[in-house]
Amino acid sequence: MSQPPPYYPPPYGPPYGPGPYPYPAPKPTNGMAIASLICAFVFAPLGIIFGHVSLSQIKKSGEDGRGLAVAGLVISYLVTVLSIVVIVAGVAFFSWMGRELEKTGGAGIPRTLPGGSGQLPPFDPPATLGANCQYPATATPADKPVTPPVAGKVSTTPATVDATVVTNAGPIVIHLDNAKAPCTVNSFESLVRQNYFDNTPCHRLTHLPSLSVLQCGDPTGQGTGGPGYRFANEYPTNQFRPFDPALRQAVKYPRGTLAMANAGPDTNGSQFFIVYRDSMLPPTYTAFGQVDKTGFGIIDDIAAVGIAGGSDDGKPARPVTIKSIRMN
Repeated sequence: MSQPPPYYPPPYGPPYGPGPYPYPAPKPTNGMAIASLICAFVFAPLGIIFGHVSLSQIKKSGEDGRGLAVAGLVISYLVTVLSIVVIVAGVAFFSWMGRELEKTGGAGIPRTLPGGSGQLPPFDPPATLGANCQYPATATPADKPVTPPVAGKVSTTPATVDATVVTNAGPIVIHLDNAKAPCTVNSFESLVRQNYFDNTPCHRLTHLPSLSVLQCGDPTGQGTGGPGYRFANEYPTNQFRPFDPALRQAVKYPRGTLAMANAGPDTNGSQFFIVYRDSMLPPTYTAFGQVDKTGFGIIDDIAAVGIAGGSDDGKPARPVTIKSIRMN
């Protein structure tokens, strides 16, 4: 009787003997594809270059990474296009801002004005006049150390308060209209008592057919400075309803008017202007006083010297400095 051969376990190793892998080895991932995806978030134009190089290399070598390269390209192109849009929009915005600043001289009084020939409206005291004067901080800090006025109720009496503006061209007495613009007069008086205006320039003089003013109150002399707080418009703005079309129509600010410069509604700070010849402005500049007639000659002399460079709007040809302002 035959015996079955003894059982021996198969030797260790591949079941079919030595030889290559039963499945092909994984392909390496193209390095440029990885770089393209990373650069898409870091520097998109480089991501575009790496993406195209990667696809070219993958086509020749058969490496993996095509999906990464395509993703890198798509993201890079999107980021690049978005960046271009942002840059173009930014250039357009700053170009527009430059034109607006040119119109206003950086101080909120427009060079070009809407049509109109009206007078300042009669004063009808609003029920809330002086009831709650607010002086919130601005994003830009004060250009000279100063403390904002205390917020709250401000009395409208006395009706007028006098002060003397001492300039290098001579003293100018001004009458502040506390009955019409108590919040404005309160701020102005606070700045005066803190010597805020001392040794500051009158940085702008205009001599235009419809706008003739001397502007002061900016310690920087650039037309952009302020006290680090703002407050709301008063007369004549408060004689109109909000968004009234009449607010865009020019009215006559008479010779001798003392008014606040601003950069938009309720952005009053420290800059003010003196009207030395009847001027046409929208009723959005708070008129808070008048120059005493004894000071007209000084203002006229400043205007007669002209504007630096022979322009019709700019720094006075003869520098004008406020040495001090003192309440009388």
